[in-house]
Amino acid sequence: MTSNGVAIVTGGAGGIGRAILARLREDGLRTVCWDLSDAASEADLALCVDVTDDAALDRAARETIDRAGTIRALVINAGILGPVGPVWEASPTDIRRVFDVNLTSAFLTARAVIPHMRANAGPDRGRVVIMSSLQAKEGTALAGPYAAAKAGLIALTKCLGKELAADGILVNAVTPTVVRTAMEQSITSERRADLLARIPLGRFMEPAEVAEMVAWLCSPQCSFSTGAVFDLSGGRATS
Repeated sequence: MTSNGVAIVTGGAGGIGRAILARLREDGLRTVCWDLSDAASEADLALCVDVTDDAALDRAARETIDRAGTIRALVINAGILGPVGPVWEASPTDIRRVFDVNLTSAFLTARAVIPHMRANAGPDRGRVVIMSSLQAKEGTALAGPYAAAKAGLIALTKCLGKELAADGILVNAVTPTVVRTAMEQSITSERRADLLARIPLGRFMEPAEVAEMVAWLCSPQCSFSTGAVFDLSGGRATS
């Protein structure tokens, strides 16, 4: 895969998304942000898109191609934290919202974009990176809906990796620990201290560190990894 073409980043107006957009632009990709907010100055094109709306995603894919060009990379990054507490105390509304934004939207985004990528010329048609979480693998207490939805993203990555291998589209997931963003700032000080204590390196990640891994997974240098899960844990991961 060449560095030319378009990279879509969902949830691109958030801290991680902005860092990814800026880093992919450095690699020569034309960057397109899909988010409820279109205020992402790091993107070459920012579209206001509800990633839980399949019709809106279909329109955004067509508009992206019309205005920016051939889609070569897709970073599925949109997500929300959801309730912090025991599973049995989470409201049905909150549970459904977390799954809609974090998991169902990933299926709908893939459905809207991948057919266009499969139509690309050449044997190497693109890259898909899915933003999961270390909590998906760990099953962190008090984060049931979030952890379960993010675990679903790992399964989606493995399925897509197998389904798209013959098409020359590589699909991989990233599982960061806590990243220093607005989402991290929204948790309580007690919760923050608990999560920090789990990380041997003794600090949370910076968005730019996530972006570096995503950039490699979107690059021609990533040529034989698909259906894989890449940890960014600061030593926290145990499997």
